[in-house]
This record gives sequence, C-alpha cells and structure tokens, in this order.
Amino acid sequence: MKLLRTIALDPSDTFIFDVAAGPGDWAVSGAFRFCDRDPAGLTGKDRSAFRSGFLGVQSWGWSTLVQIVGATAADRHALVELLAAQLVERFGAPALATAKLAAEEEVAFAEQLCTHPTGSLIAVRRTATDGEVREAFRRLQLREGQGHGKAFSFMEVEDDPEPDSDLNLADMNLGPRRR
Repeated sequence: MKLLRTIALDPSDTFIFDVAAGPGDWAVSGAFRFCDRDPAGLTGKDRSAFRSGFLGVQSWGWSTLVQIVGATAADRHALVELLAAQLVERFGAPALATAKLAAEEEVAFAEQLCTHPTGSLIAVRRTATDGEVREAFRRLQLREGQGHGKAFSFMEVEDDPEPDSDLNLADMNLGPRRR
C-alpha cells in the first residue's frame, strides 16, 4: 500500500503558506478546507494554499509537494484516526464517527493518487469555475542522475496534458493573471 507524505525541498513553503506542513507529515488533498469559502475571494497565502497546497494532517499546514511512500495497514489506520480527530478539533465535525467517515474518504482519495512508483513527487493545481472546484495532479520526475536536492534544478513534469509554459512559482500568491 502507498500513501502521501509532505516533502520540503527548500524553505519556500514557509513563506508561501500561513502554516507550512512539517516534512514527512502524512498528507491528503485538503481541498475540503475551502468548502465554506468562496475561492474567488481568497487572497495571498490562503489563495496559494487553495491553488497548490496539500494538507499535512499532523501539522494542519500546507505543502507544495508530496511524495508517494510505502505504508502499512497500521499507518493507514493511524492516518484515518488522526485526520478524524483533526476534523473534530479543528474543523468542527459534529462527532468522531462522522469525522471518521469523511477521513476515510479523504485517505482513500489520497491512495488513488499513488499509482506512480514509490518516491515520485506529486503536485496539485486547484481551480474554481462556476462554483466547482477542480484538482489536477501531476507527477514530477527527477532528471536522470539527480537526487532530491534543489527543487528547481531537477524536476521535469511528466504526464501533463496542458503544461503551464507561463507558470511562475514566485507569483503564485499574487492573484490571478490577466491575459
């Protein structure tokens, strides 16, 4: 079985997001954190989290990248329990039993993202159009002979049908681009 863990290749998440996830935190998509907010009204760091963040379950912080890692059934169970507890404590879920059902769905969705080999890095791009949130996930591949070193020196995007040739990571939290 495989699950997602946050990874920090550089300190950028600490200034992109209000709260950065700790490296190695179990992760889920986290889009549910925006269910009661209008994505069009998000600004700054909240907008960055909406557009490109995975939720670190322990830290309740955001990570730009996650890594596919091997996991055990016990790891998965612990992740569901932790997320359920967080949903009650931090998100106001009415009861632990209800929160466990939602946590189970979130973890199952995260598992569906783990079809690539262990060690693969995954990024997300979220958009909202006409009240509907869409998530697009991409696998980032190491260039041959490279290790997890500097974030911008080694990644190539694979399996991306519509690459963002004009994407500038430094500007992601500045707001929408005018074209």
